[in-house]
Amino acid sequence: MDIENKDTEQELTKTEQPENDNNEYEDVCFVCHRPESKTGKMIHLTKDISICPECMQRTMDMMNKGNVDYSKMDFSKMPNVSMINLSDLQNMIPKRQKVKKKAPENTGGPKKEFDIRSIPAPHRIKASLDEYVIGQEKAKKVISVAVYNHYKRVAAGAEADGIEIEKSNMLMIGPTGSGKTYLVKTLARLLDVPLAIADATSLTEAGYIGDDIESVLSKLLAAADNDVEKAERGIVFIDEIDKIAKKKNTNQRDVSGESVQQGMLKLLEGAEVEVPVGANSKNAMVPLETINTKNILFICGGAFPDLEDIIKERLNKQSSIGFRADLKDKYDHEKNLLRQVTVEDIRTFGMIPEFIGRLPVIYTLDALTEEMMVRILKEPKNAILKQYQKLLALDEVKLDFTDGALGAIARRAMEKDTGARALRAIIEDFMLDIMYEIPKDDNIGQVTITEDYIEHRGGPVITMRGVPALEVQG
Repeated sequence: MDIENKDTEQELTKTEQPENDNNEYEDVCFVCHRPESKTGKMIHLTKDISICPECMQRTMDMMNKGNVDYSKMDFSKMPNVSMINLSDLQNMIPKRQKVKKKAPENTGGPKKEFDIRSIPAPHRIKASLDEYVIGQEKAKKVISVAVYNHYKRVAAGAEADGIEIEKSNMLMIGPTGSGKTYLVKTLARLLDVPLAIADATSLTEAGYIGDDIESVLSKLLAAADNDVEKAERGIVFIDEIDKIAKKKNTNQRDVSGESVQQGMLKLLEGAEVEVPVGANSKNAMVPLETINTKNILFICGGAFPDLEDIIKERLNKQSSIGFRADLKDKYDHEKNLLRQVTVEDIRTFGMIPEFIGRLPVIYTLDALTEEMMVRILKEPKNAILKQYQKLLALDEVKLDFTDGALGAIARRAMEKDTGARALRAIIEDFMLDIMYEIPKDDNIGQVTITEDYIEHRGGPVITMRGVPALEVQG
């Protein structure tokens, strides 16, 4: 049997299997994609198309809003309207309209609560982060403690013995490419909680073009497989938060700046929000779920490009008073000036006091140095060099990089001024020809990347199988 026929047979088996075993599979709503166990009894339009009562009701409500008599309308004569039959629609729908039923959880007793003993201690969280994130020691320590305290609060309840414990929402400040997003992604993966990442530049006040603030919760709900309880313990990371600083000297309504900050206040503090299931807009014909944000951890991050100038101005102003006037310009060339940031500096930048107050944990990430770039290339558990070495090992070829080559790659990345994300682009560029040529010749046993190759002064050193590898310098 050829491959095409085999795939077709497997596909038929998959589509037929649910019909033969109704106890193992359940229908999925064509509109909101929720299973029957969550929606209640489905309405079956055809053999393979089912719609939940909620979606059907919303559809009928929207059709009846305008009091239009659809029975007297001939849609076939209307411009830009084409009619299709349900039987035609059946061929257009995704193959997977049934899913396996989830096994019932804790059927023998009360629902399992969040166990405080399952929360890893701060030193364990940091140790796990150390395996993937190079440098940024202070940031890793701060985020580990904040996350630990946050989930302790969730486990114990917002009020423990009458004492209200505030949320540990965070504001992360660091240059472009310093690892803000990667740090949060790694954290969510290690804690095994759903994560939603949103870009603040796309957020606008409700009613204007762009994503409204609640849309980030739709992403979180999707990441939690539409499980509200799981989503309510997740993490939301809002990047480029500095882009919603309030605009200076403008007479127009600031729909993407201060208004967005105001709109996020209740979300950050804790509020019940209606979120569409399977869509980013409440106007979509999908059901709404109510999510309480009081236990969702919000982390905001941004580069804050002009913040260093604000810090310098403040420090120089302090130095110019009294006997320290001779030190006035001493901060002009200081590295990692962001470490000295204060809440007042962030307010001067354009973040409103109420917004800053709901992000009590503020910490900074340092700009990456050339030495850190070299370490990022080779030390993390999933370092890019290890990934390429694994890929070539599958072809039984050893891949080596000399210290000179690593330094040259790091220097090129520093020149691009985009941080660690430049490393992958540079490596992929130099590895392209090697990855293309290696499978052609089974006699190749080792490839060594040298500084000369990175600096375009020569090619990689190729060693054939059975020949002792030469010690390559540079």
